[in-house]
Amino acid sequence: MEPQAGCENEAEYTAALSNQRVSSIERQNNGIRFSISDLAPPTARVLPTVYSSREDIGLYDAQFDPDTGERIPIPEFVICAVVVTILRFQVVCADHGVPNTRIRILATEATRTAVNSEEFRKSIYNATGLSTEMLPKEEEGLVGAWGIASGFSEVEGILLDLGGGSIQISWMIFRGGEIEMSPRGPLSFPYGAAALTRTLKVLEDGKTKAEAARAVAEFRREVKASFLQAYGELQIPFSMYDNARMEGGFPLYLSGGGFRGWGYLILSRNQQGGHHYPISIINGYTAGKDEFRDTEALKHTAKSAQKIFRVSDRRRAQVPAVAFLIDVLAESIPNGIRNVHFCQGGVREGVLFQTLNNEVRKQDPLEVATTVFARPSTEALFYLLKTFIPASTQDSQLIFPTSINDHQIRAFINALYVHAPMGKESASTSALYSTSTGILSAAHGISHKDRALLALMLEERYEGDLPPREVEFKESLRRLLTREEIWWTRYLGAVGELIAAIYPAGVIDMAKPRIIASSRWSNSMGKNRNELGINLTITVPKDQDRRMRLKDTVQQYTNDIMRVGRKKHWIGEEPKWGIKVDVGVID
Repeated sequence: MEPQAGCENEAEYTAALSNQRVSSIERQNNGIRFSISDLAPPTARVLPTVYSSREDIGLYDAQFDPDTGERIPIPEFVICAVVVTILRFQVVCADHGVPNTRIRILATEATRTAVNSEEFRKSIYNATGLSTEMLPKEEEGLVGAWGIASGFSEVEGILLDLGGGSIQISWMIFRGGEIEMSPRGPLSFPYGAAALTRTLKVLEDGKTKAEAARAVAEFRREVKASFLQAYGELQIPFSMYDNARMEGGFPLYLSGGGFRGWGYLILSRNQQGGHHYPISIINGYTAGKDEFRDTEALKHTAKSAQKIFRVSDRRRAQVPAVAFLIDVLAESIPNGIRNVHFCQGGVREGVLFQTLNNEVRKQDPLEVATTVFARPSTEALFYLLKTFIPASTQDSQLIFPTSINDHQIRAFINALYVHAPMGKESASTSALYSTSTGILSAAHGISHKDRALLALMLEERYEGDLPPREVEFKESLRRLLTREEIWWTRYLGAVGELIAAIYPAGVIDMAKPRIIASSRWSNSMGKNRNELGINLTITVPKDQDRRMRLKDTVQQYTNDIMRVGRKKHWIGEEPKWGIKVDVGVID
């Protein structure tokens, strides 16, 4: 936000910022997250982060004597370290226009169960003037569930939140901004990543291999019995059971540091070898059940790799315990696992998402994130592009992919001009990377598939012209999509290129349109006039053509659209997939 009219001095500008920004200090078991978020419209749905940092202060491990393993109070030097980091963050908040009244300290299990919890919180208050909000165990699970919902446009599946001291299990259906969850609330068990690591060590220390194996097997039966009982108590809806039976299992939505570390291990394996997975954002990353359950391979990766992206030494040490937990989970989930979705959402995201009203929560994250780039005539541009997509009919053999919905198309239109000021040698490349490492990489709530769809459409909007070193990245994005989806990204990108050429400022005078388009399915395409395809008609009003010689421009770009429909440009191996395109330009 830049200083605006009415903000005559720095104090007024700072006050204006404070009405839009909130700060949170999330004291987790294995670290402390500091963040400042901007909840101003129109982008509040994606919880924009203005500032973020993390201090690696392990509150959970600090409460155990390293020699005896007995529970001890949080040591004074740890308390001092926490106080110093909060004082430093208060300065950061002041710089960003956030007063103390809009800073929240959110404490979870490590603070709640500490032997000296009251003294710890009092020390923080005396030094900073900030009170600590203690989240009860039940509320912590609910807030975590809201955090998961914030990371997706829709959710239906089993939720698992793996912290340092506990794991919480629930189910959720999130649609249209509304959340339905188990009436019992999330069920919590003392099998967190750090707690399990400690328990397994105790079970194995001082025993023979056979004795340790028996002790671990007995503990495994205990954990499995707990999970089986939980699924009986959660009152999972029959509709979710039916979907799981028909579609090969339940989708899992995984949050918490322990599971995110596991997700990064899978991601690391998928970024090795000949085909590199293209996106390194954990939220929205989806893994198949087989790679999720390949615990032996992932334990080997954690042990042998010199460095793993976003996996600390502490997380590496917890991998055997997380693998133990995943093996038990996979055996106990009714109807099995379909796939797993990794989530960035936690307490901070959940608390913020709860504060939004339903109208904001039900907005599509991708469309919201691109709103800031929209041109004045975005609605007119959207409807113009839609005229290039034939309406589905009962007789049509081809259905436009449901994954490319109106939200995707609006996001494409919003971002249509973002890279236009760049030269040809960089516009297409920047557009290709925009959703993974560029301007949209920090947008919360967008799946990897949606990121790939939008990136490929935007890159094609600049003729799909890439330097050789970027071709492999484009192919890796394409591997996240079906052949049909890839073809449509090419077609829509070419249409976007035409629209941007006709309306270079993104402004349409509806009283004097420069082009009028219509499209329909045709069963008489190709040499033998028996193939199904798209028949486009673009009308250029005569008065507009005389002023701007638009017909020549339209003809130039419609050649690119028709090129997408030629069989040699269809997608995949034989038989390739594509649609014939015929364009007529009239005045």
